This record gives sequence, C-alpha cells and structure tokens, in this order.
Amino acid sequence: MDAQGRGRAEHIDPADQWVLNPNTGEYELRLSPSAPQSAVPGPRRAASRGRGVPQGRERREPRPSQGERSGAREPRDGRDSRDGRGGREGRGSREVPGPRRGRGAAPEPAPGRRGRRPVKKKPRAKKILLWTSGTLAFLLVAGAGAGYLYIEHLNDNISSSPDDGASTGGFRKDEAINILLIGTDKRTGAGNESYGDSGSPGHADTTILLHVSKDRSNATALSIPRDLIVDVPDCPTTQEDGSQKVIPGSQGVRFNTSLGQSGRTPSCTMRTVTELTGITPDNFMVADFNAVKTLTTAVDGVEVCLAKDINDEDSKLNLPAGTHKIEGEQALAFVRTRHSVGNGGDLSRINLQQQFLSALMRKLKSNDTLTDPAKMIKLAEAGTKALTVDSQLDSIGKLKDLGLELGKLNVKNLTFTTVPVVDNPAETVKATVVPHPTQAQEVFDAIANDVSFTAVKEKKAKEKAAVAARLKGTKADPSEVRVQVYNGGAPAGSAQETLQWLQNEEGVTKSENAGNADAALSKTTLEYAPDQADQARRLAAIMGLSGSAMKPGESVTNSQGLPTMTLTLGKDFKGAGVSLTAPSKAPDVEKSTADKVKCAS
Repeated sequence: MDAQGRGRAEHIDPADQWVLNPNTGEYELRLSPSAPQSAVPGPRRAASRGRGVPQGRERREPRPSQGERSGAREPRDGRDSRDGRGGREGRGSREVPGPRRGRGAAPEPAPGRRGRRPVKKKPRAKKILLWTSGTLAFLLVAGAGAGYLYIEHLNDNISSSPDDGASTGGFRKDEAINILLIGTDKRTGAGNESYGDSGSPGHADTTILLHVSKDRSNATALSIPRDLIVDVPDCPTTQEDGSQKVIPGSQGVRFNTSLGQSGRTPSCTMRTVTELTGITPDNFMVADFNAVKTLTTAVDGVEVCLAKDINDEDSKLNLPAGTHKIEGEQALAFVRTRHSVGNGGDLSRINLQQQFLSALMRKLKSNDTLTDPAKMIKLAEAGTKALTVDSQLDSIGKLKDLGLELGKLNVKNLTFTTVPVVDNPAETVKATVVPHPTQAQEVFDAIANDVSFTAVKEKKAKEKAAVAARLKGTKADPSEVRVQVYNGGAPAGSAQETLQWLQNEEGVTKSENAGNADAALSKTTLEYAPDQADQARRLAAIMGLSGSAMKPGESVTNSQGLPTMTLTLGKDFKGAGVSLTAPSKAPDVEKSTADKVKCAS
C-alpha cells in the first residue's frame, strides 16, 4: 500500500504519502510524481543478469502495446520508442548500476545528469501527525474488507430515535447549525444503579443548545436550566410498534420533564426548546451517565480546576483544590456535583458542566488525541455506543459530516452561557426559576440571528458596512412609496393586517395585498430597484427593517402596471408595527469561552 512496496520510495517516509484532501475531509494516498507508472502495473519479470541488472534487483518491463502483441514491426528508425537509445540490442549495452546504497546515504548523480536537490526533512511533529493520521485512515477506509466491516460495526453501535417532525430535517453545510445536546439522568449501565432512583425513565437533566455560526467562525453553547419553568407543548410521538401518539402538553412545569415523563422522547424536548426560544434545532444527541465515563476514558482524561476542596457525599466527588485530570467515575461525579459549589443549586452545577465540556472540547481537538490512532478508535467506539442521535444522524457518514463542520471551529470562539433567569415569583421557597423578562429574549434573538457572543475577526467588515449603508440617504414621503405585500411564512392574514396598518396609520396609500409568496422565507425582505432606494429607505424605517433585509434588485409592476417594490413577510414577522430590526450585538450576560479554564468555587 505504499511506495516502498512498489520499489520506488527511496527516501520517502510512508506517512508523507497520506495527504488530507481539504475538499472531502478524507486522507488520500499521494505518490511522488517523479516516477510515473501505468494505471495497472504489469507482472514482475525475473531479474536477468545479462541485461545489466544487479542480482537481487528487478526492473519492470513495459507492457507490450497492442501492436507488439499482434506481431507489429519495430519503429522504422530502429529506435526504442520508450527511451530513444536504440533498438532492443542497445538495452544490453547500458552500464551496470553500482551497488544500492543504504537508505541514509545520499545518491550520487549519474554522469551527465544533474543531481537531485536534497530533500528537506519534514519536522518530526508533522511526520508523526501524517503517519498516525495515515495509519488511521488506512485502517478505517483503505481496507476494502476489514475497513468496511469496521464501519458497519460502528453503524451497528449507533442508537437513534425519531425526531417526529420536531427538527428542521437535519443540519446543512451552508447554513448555521443548531444541535440540541441532552444529558439524561437515566441510571442505565454498569454501576450506575448505585446513584439511586434506578427506576427513573430519565429527565432532561443537562440540556445545551449548541449554535454554530453560518461561517463557522464562532459558536454559542446555551445551557437551559433543568428547573426552568416552561410550557411543554403537545408532542406527536412514534411508538415502538411504529404507531403515532400525541402526548398532551403541560403548562408551567419544569423543563426537565420534557423528556421521559409520560413517555416523552427527545423530540418532545426539541419542541419545548422551540417553544421557549423560537429556535428549531436541526438535530439532537442524548448522552447518559455512561457517555461521560466512557468518553473521558477514551481520551485519557480531561483537566479541570477547583478553587476549593470538595467532598460531596451525594455525587461522590472528593478532590482537593487545584487542577486535576479526571475520567470515568470521577468525571461523572464532577458533572453531578452541586451541593458543594456555589449556592448548591442547579445553576451552580451548570458552571461545573460548562467547565467540563470546555475541557473535553480542548482535549478532543488537541494533537495528543488527533495523532493517536488508538485513542481515535476508542473514541469512535465510545461515542457510537454512548450517544443516542436523531434519525437524521444515524450513520457514521452523517456523523462524520457533522464532525467536519464542527471541526472548523476554534475553541476560543466557543462561548458558554446560560438562559438568563430570575427566581420564580410564584414560590415562597425558591426551588425553580423563570426566564428573565428582558434578557432571556435578547439572548434567544441574538442566537436566532447568528450574532457572535465572542470577539471574532471582522472578515466581513466591508460587507457589513455596505449593508448598513443601504439605510443611509434620503427617504421618500410615505405617500410616494409604492409596494406589494406578500405573505411568505408569516401567520395567516399578516399581509392584509400590514396593508391596513401601512395605509391607515403610516400613510403608505400606494400599497397592495399580493397574497401568498411562492416560497416561505425565514426573514422578512424588501426587494427594490436602484431608482427606488429612497422609497425603500422610507419603508424600512416604517417597518423597522435592517439593512440586511433590503435586497437591491429589479422592480415589478402592480395592478396598474406601475413599477413597485416587493415586501415579503417572513417567519420572523411578529405583527404590524412590531420592529423587525435584528440585533447586531450580543447582550451583556454572564459567559465564558472554551479556551480558558475557570476554576469552580
């Protein structure tokens, strides 16, 4: 499988032949172009001493052409078309090559030929990376038999659950990604029954909505407290026999009851998140106690930090202050601890869990993990056995595609934050929380509009400036604004509602209801021709549209045959008179980034 097996490797390290193709994310075998071969090598011939080849070495003869096989004559000038040194007799007159030198010796240039430039040695670290990555790629991909069987083995490890129409249908490579990560407290697995409540169906004990930006430059991990009071909607759920059952919703209950209770599945937790945030997840992943233990063991532990000694009898965590590498049972105890940190509640435990996930993310992306084939295989085994995914992620191929998208992210631009909350005013003994009346919605809106919560390079500064410039300039009088209003995903009746509001309250009398658009849009848009820019700026100001909602293009004609703009109300439309300006800056909330260690106190 490498160049040395073909007799032409010389000083080439086999690892250097496995190259990562950035277009596919796969490792490919790339051979040196200095010694071309036919696509299908011919059979080896026995070495002949009479032809100037040293004993013990072989030289491949070219395959005969179709003409030679059929008895065709030699070229008229008697020259060998392969090397131009004369006919067949001439080949026997070549000089006998000297003895082969050891691998470490530099070859001497042949008489009359320029010597090769010395090959620059690759840094040792790079060679190790190429060698181990190439080895892993060979094991998983190149082996047509064993590799295929191993992939099938991993596919068999994967457990999946229907999304029951609660998702977007799966992530897309050219769009922002929203993955719902659910940690359940179900006590399945060896040794987990000792934690008590062994008969529990499991709750949504730890839930994180992971948003990855469209350009993959940043991500936000939003923790949803388990004791947050929410409305759980009705949940159509696929039963084990394939039938459908609608599980009735519940009003004003703890978020963690969105899973496990009354037969609710992860798809119900997805619907609850959508109800709470307005964001529909693309996919979900569910991890149980075993996932924490096996994943940390597969990567040889993760590093966490404590600002004080902790001895928690409930979680069984007993560690002194300082930095520790934890795995297995100790890692599970760390993420379950809450009575010994902060105020002893779930919000304090969330900070611990965010620190743990930051450490796990750093370890997964470190060379210590990526360059170790044994760890990568252990990780593949642990991950496929420990996680339950939705039906859109139920194969290694789909998980690999998602992994490649997530792998583009720099951990320093991964921000952890929590839904802003306040104590539940309906309780005298504070046990639950409710969303903060203003900050929670600001956080949800920022994520929905792909706003970064961390400082990233302004790659699109010029583009943003150009978009903002669309709002600057003269504005036409409302009576001069001519527009057709379409419903492109807003609630039924929105186009007529907006039309009446524009005409009766804003003075935009030259407006028409154009009915339903051809396709639904996630964002409300205003399309206009260049000579309608002043009208567009006036209507944008009235509607509260941002520059990104304004789409320069061509005008259309209205019912009187006059040029008009097109306003399409998208899914973000909240009612006539409600501003549609998307946030451009993340709200000021408590947060941390995955590249920094924050010691738990």
